[in-house]
Amino acid sequence: MEATLPVVECFHSLQGEGAHAGRSAYFIRLASCKVGCSWCDTKESWNSAVHLQQNLIDLSLNTTKAQQEGAAFVVITGGEPLHHNLNQLCKEIRKSTLDQENSSIPIHLETSGVDPLSGHPDWITLSPKRHFPPRSDVLFSCQELKVVINNEEDLYFAERMANQTNINAMPQPQLFLQAGWNNKEGQSLAFKHVKNNSHWRLSMQTHKWLGVL
Repeated sequence: MEATLPVVECFHSLQGEGAHAGRSAYFIRLASCKVGCSWCDTKESWNSAVHLQQNLIDLSLNTTKAQQEGAAFVVITGGEPLHHNLNQLCKEIRKSTLDQENSSIPIHLETSGVDPLSGHPDWITLSPKRHFPPRSDVLFSCQELKVVINNEEDLYFAERMANQTNINAMPQPQLFLQAGWNNKEGQSLAFKHVKNNSHWRLSMQTHKWLGVL
């Protein structure tokens, strides 16, 4: 089991997009990504070799500090976090943040779903990519499906992905379309599709509009 992980950055901010937008969150951004999206805004996270390895206990203690300062949940993101086994990291976070009521801070995972699940996250935000589709088990396990829209083909892909989620789950997975940043075609397509299809919601990258992390 991994005792350290390559970390790009950790920070306490607000979740900027998706189902939990506007809530206080602590982010752990892990390095390494082989998915290679051309529109990625964190390409500096792709190469794990240029980022320092951090001790899992230190990461968990920093999460506890953020929890004490108001973070409602921790987000493990990337890069592609599931390139790593997250079992031990999540175990340390749960142990460190355990409160008097025997509950720990919720763990949210942001993933493209190309690797097996690990860590037993409480909330899975799946952002699948058309050029590197997700594993079916991750797609079936997600609580939130968030598809970036850059062109019309992405809309067809989004509907295919939605049809493969666990529609029998209670509650059902939440479905979001998110326009590619500064992509006017994507903005128009996402807006019109959400307007005409009640099962979708529009996700806005509010942190970018606000100019915060």
